Amino acid sequence: MAVGVTVDGRAYVFTYGVASKQSRRPVTSDTLFEIGSLSKTFTATMASWAQVRHRLSLAAPVDRYMSEFDGTAFGRVSLLSLGTHTPGGLPLQVPDQITSDAELMHWLAQWKPRYAMGTERTYSNIGIGMLGLITAKRMNESFESLAQTQLFPALHLKHTFIDVPQSERGNYAWGYTAKGEPVRMKPGVLWEEAYGVRTTASDLLAFVQENIDPAALPSSLAQAILATHIAYSTAGALTQDLIWEQYRYPVALSSLQEGNSYKTIFNPLPAHVIEPPQAPQADAWVNKTGSTRGFGAYAAFIPSKRIGIVLLANTSYPIRDRVATAYRILSALAR
Repeated sequence: MAVGVTVDGRAYVFTYGVASKQSRRPVTSDTLFEIGSLSKTFTATMASWAQVRHRLSLAAPVDRYMSEFDGTAFGRVSLLSLGTHTPGGLPLQVPDQITSDAELMHWLAQWKPRYAMGTERTYSNIGIGMLGLITAKRMNESFESLAQTQLFPALHLKHTFIDVPQSERGNYAWGYTAKGEPVRMKPGVLWEEAYGVRTTASDLLAFVQENIDPAALPSSLAQAILATHIAYSTAGALTQDLIWEQYRYPVALSSLQEGNSYKTIFNPLPAHVIEPPQAPQADAWVNKTGSTRGFGAYAAFIPSKRIGIVLLANTSYPIRDRVATAYRILSALAR
């Protein structure tokens, strides 16, 4: 495991255990972990940055940018709803029978919403995946290229990858299942956009710090990052931003655990639109979890306290335990 904390702009990383049970190679600040759905925060940042640069509008419907969806229900879905899990009931995962982008496009053209757009929060890899795909299309690049040649360098992240280069393979940890079996992520449809980032505690902590205070970044990117903290709706215990989720600070641990529970991930929740959307709040606990079969991640920050944390592990610890650990650490730092 690697734990990183940022306190008033200063970064600290603490490492524990091994990156591989076979080699007994220890975890270091350079160890690459899979971060699962925490990858979605990078996708959201990319889409927001494209909007700031007038390459797309999050308010626009999908069919403005993908003519193949003209006249379909999916074509009428807004890009914003894709990034806030409210398009009308997309499933969590790409259906098992779909093995290519072309098959997914055909499936989406036939898709019928279960709810009116904006009324129910249904957490989905498909929604954010399509937002990432559309963003890359508007920037005339593949998603991987856009992330690795534009976004990550602009964020000063030198050890963050979708495609791990050969030179970094030695730093890539093995994940472990609940049975202790070594495992790594397998590519699938929309995997790059939804859960494909591998990074280090140092790099992810730098991204958290940039979310706390993006002033050192190019103005367009700083504006884009802050825009991902705009609150669009409430659902259960959480307030939904552009992928990031927030809670009014101070917040009870029980509220954080409810908002990050498997129930919230796997079940639809009534979404109550915030009108007008709420500007980024300093007194907020902003967070996101991420999991793959062999890895577990969590990131959280409190802008008004100028503190943040990342937890990266090469086994998928229960989410409520990740949240409780982060809560104890950040509460101590806040004092």
